[in-house]
Amino acid sequence: MAQEPMREKLELPGNAKKLLLHSCCAPCSGELMEALSASGIDFTIFFYNPNIHPRKEYEIRKNENIRFAQKMNVPFIDADYDTSNWFARVKGLEFEPERGARCSACFDMRFERTALYAHEHDFKVIVSSLGLSRWKDMGQINDSGTKAAARYEGMAYWTYNWRKKGGSARMYEISKREEFYQQEYCGCVYSLRDTNLHRVQKGLERIEMGKNFYGHAVDTK
Repeated sequence: MAQEPMREKLELPGNAKKLLLHSCCAPCSGELMEALSASGIDFTIFFYNPNIHPRKEYEIRKNENIRFAQKMNVPFIDADYDTSNWFARVKGLEFEPERGARCSACFDMRFERTALYAHEHDFKVIVSSLGLSRWKDMGQINDSGTKAAARYEGMAYWTYNWRKKGGSARMYEISKREEFYQQEYCGCVYSLRDTNLHRVQKGLERIEMGKNFYGHAVDTK
């Protein structure tokens, strides 16, 4: 059996001692968690995703992330599910396309809360697993993260490219190995709306939440 290639040795910016990892879901954060652990980096997961709709989907995604964090013995911060604030933040952007202004507003809100927690708990570096997904604009995510970190003196957002050197492929390998829940839309009610519309146009069934898991389901994206 072929051995897994040696991972790159990662180092935090500015010789920081610990990292706050904003996690959007277990599939995306799984690769970051294993890469950070392999490099001996002290990190904590911060789960703040009030965009995820409905509550059932939110709880499934969060609990999958908790399951893997417990397996890896990584601290997990369960932040608020303040959906009313999220809807207020994206008001007027309901029909923006994916990767558009609504996504920027959503990233801004989530990273601002991440940076605030980091500031209050002496984390000098923050990062997010959102940048690993090929469905996201990495530049857009890095811009939001950098802007949020700049609110606090001495804080940095780590703009490391997690997709390079096999990161994206390992994300799927880990997801299949761990049989993570396979979400079929970005997360918010508007992405759910648009994804279901696309599926209906393609003659596919609407999304059925809580059904598909990596290693068991066919990717319909």
